[in-house]
Amino acid sequence: MYLLLPLLGGAAAHGVCMRFDWLAFLKRPIDGGRSWRGRRLFGHSKTWRGPLLVAAGSAGVWWLQRSVLHEVPAFAAVQLAVLPGVWFGALAGFVAELGELPNSFVKRRLGIGPGETAKGALAVLFYLWDQLDVVIGYWLVLAWVVPPTPLRLATSLVIGAALHPALTWLGWWLGMRPSAR
Repeated sequence: MYLLLPLLGGAAAHGVCMRFDWLAFLKRPIDGGRSWRGRRLFGHSKTWRGPLLVAAGSAGVWWLQRSVLHEVPAFAAVQLAVLPGVWFGALAGFVAELGELPNSFVKRRLGIGPGETAKGALAVLFYLWDQLDVVIGYWLVLAWVVPPTPLRLATSLVIGAALHPALTWLGWWLGMRPSAR
């Protein structure tokens, strides 16, 4: 859980900005409105504000962990104080948020709109992918400095799959997200 805390900071930063429409100039679609075979690459909801704010929030929590929390004995399992600086936390958050893009790309190819869910057997696949894509993107960067043991990976995926729906619902309830899924 401790390793995933920066992602929570990133989600909070992004959610607050979505709620109050701060930094609206960053709400530019990552795909720039471009299409492939008549369909948007990612859709209008995947904007630059997401990766940039998740990077900023992740960097803030990474800094807190490196500067303060590494002194708490309960968090001694991973000594973030000896890991790369805040820039690394920002990079991990940025890549984690970009981890949603392959999912969005595939959904657009299948005609599933932003915020919509798949039907039938694909619904289960996309539900799981939605819960885990950010954690997988995060580990793509984190693995460079923290050994991705089977236990760490499995725990991260379970925590991600368990927390993501609850955080999504909470974000919707607080007005930070357009939907509860």
